[in-house]
Amino acid sequence: MHHRTHDLISPVPGTGRQIHSFHYGPTDGAGKIYIQASLHADELPGMLVAWHLKQRLAELEQAGQLNSEIVLVPVANPVGLEQVLMDVPLGRYELESGQNFNRLFVDLSDEVGTEVAPHLGDDPQHNARLIRAALRRALEAQVPATQLQSQRLILQRLACDADMVLDLHCDFEAVAHLYTTPEAWPKVEPLSRYLGAQASLLATDSGGQSFDECFTLVWWELQQRFNHRFEIPQGSFSVTLELRGQGDVDHHTAATDCQAIIDYLTHHGAIAGEQPPLPELPYPATPLAAVEPVVSAAGGLLVFHVLPGEVVSAGQLIADVIDPISDRITAVRCAQAGVMYARSLRRMATAGMVVAHVAGREAYRSGYLLSP
Repeated sequence: MHHRTHDLISPVPGTGRQIHSFHYGPTDGAGKIYIQASLHADELPGMLVAWHLKQRLAELEQAGQLNSEIVLVPVANPVGLEQVLMDVPLGRYELESGQNFNRLFVDLSDEVGTEVAPHLGDDPQHNARLIRAALRRALEAQVPATQLQSQRLILQRLACDADMVLDLHCDFEAVAHLYTTPEAWPKVEPLSRYLGAQASLLATDSGGQSFDECFTLVWWELQQRFNHRFEIPQGSFSVTLELRGQGDVDHHTAATDCQAIIDYLTHHGAIAGEQPPLPELPYPATPLAAVEPVVSAAGGLLVFHVLPGEVVSAGQLIADVIDPISDRITAVRCAQAGVMYARSLRRMATAGMVVAHVAGREAYRSGYLLSP
């Protein structure tokens, strides 16, 4: 194992932060896997899973069972991790810019496409090597101006040449679920099974240039640009794993999730060993565009009637919003059937607030599909 540190831009004199990456397995092996945790710094279940993974990967490396290079970043957002205001962690948005830590990763597909166009051919592996090398050079040429930009660039540089990217997050109160692309779903379905994901949400481009999509979109956009004139493979696939809710930080759950990832990497061939049997898929993959953000029309005390993971029918009562002054009760209902896989941690709703998400079957939304 090699431990590397990567310095962020210091925003003011006397301060400094680093990204720490841990590198396991052969650098010339069967591909590269990149795993990071807690890019939203107030989402800590993944950080504990990453700690468990550190121990397991060290053991597997010592036993000679790693076929692929595996890079692990257990603390992907030291900037946000320090943002605590009056005992409340604020790890989703940078306080200086107001930007979401998991948005606005740099898109270099045009630049990479222009560089590699004269050299592409009919060999997909040759083309993949060209594209990865061009992407690395383009990222190295970027000059960050802020601490946040430098953090984003470090993470992109660490992961840009990985065949697989796993980004460990969680929701507010939720069951395990994941996000990936329709193109990657055949490769990702075993992970959904091992994890026991109760929703698997698919979108090629959900908007916002999030960390996971900044890699898959490069390859997809190059395929569209060259319109199949050249054999361009799906050189990288990414998955955002939502490891339940913010309060689900305990060793038993983390060890179980760690084992699910180890099982998946074994199934994938990155770890030597017998492939564990595939469990049943709890819920079929559905379009992210079919997810309904369930909105409260009024403000008041939020009282849920449905737990995360429950299957709901169209029009079902999700929650009451109670005005304790006027005694008015506003019913919050979902419009479509599906699985309510996540709900708000807050219990005081504001008018227009999204209080829950339901994974439906039929796409009906378009454009920007993510939460702010």
